[in-house]
Amino acid sequence: MKRVDLIRQIEDNGCVFVRHGPRHDWYLNPRTGVHQPVPRHREINDHLARHILSMLKD
Repeated sequence: MKRVDLIRQIEDNGCVFVRHGPRHDWYLNPRTGVHQPVPRHREINDHLARHILSMLKD
């Protein structure tokens, strides 16, 4: 999955950008309080993308 598509889905779920890390960007779901790192690769493995989305879901 392309990173821009993953970020779009994350933000559509109501999550917000928190900070830049050395190799990842951190996103937060304000309703659940869950933080999740998102790697800065152009392509993200589909399995990892599904995991990130499931963790940031309501």
